[in-house]
Amino acid sequence: MFLTAAGVVLPKVQALAAPRVLVAYFSRTGNTRVIANQIRRARNATLFEINPATPYPEDYQATVAQAAAETESAYLPPLKQIVADIQFYEEIFLGFPIWGMTAPPVIRSFLLAHDLTGKPVVPFVTHGGYGLGNSIGVVEAHAAEATVRRGFSLEADQEKRTLETVSAWLDALPPTD
Repeated sequence: MFLTAAGVVLPKVQALAAPRVLVAYFSRTGNTRVIANQIRRARNATLFEINPATPYPEDYQATVAQAAAETESAYLPPLKQIVADIQFYEEIFLGFPIWGMTAPPVIRSFLLAHDLTGKPVVPFVTHGGYGLGNSIGVVEAHAAEATVRRGFSLEADQEKRTLETVSAWLDALPPTD
């Protein structure tokens, strides 16, 4: 209770705390980043970009080959940084592209590096047309004590489609003399 200057007693009003939401994402081409930023704005969230300590190659095919080798060998790339205060957050949105029908190895690293016990984790995924693959199972397995909620997926294969279109065009060009 509070007493005003006029002597009126007012009930104590609890301040409504904003939910503590983290949007953690990995994006190689920017598709997942666009979604991450939209979630950040809509939820007044903190944005955290997940990156491996050693960046993936710029070249698409080299990245595909490296990711396939990492997945095949169960390699977990070291992270550039972690979320030091992960316990502060009440809800975690986790974004990533599908690589080889699964979550990228750096996502496995992120999940294992953070204690998400009891936290709701909401995946949002971009893919090149083949769907989610086993990515949700990967999240559930690597964050076993979290509550994985229904997520969002979007086909966003612009880079692959562009490379295929340009390759087809180049292949169709007649040879020069």
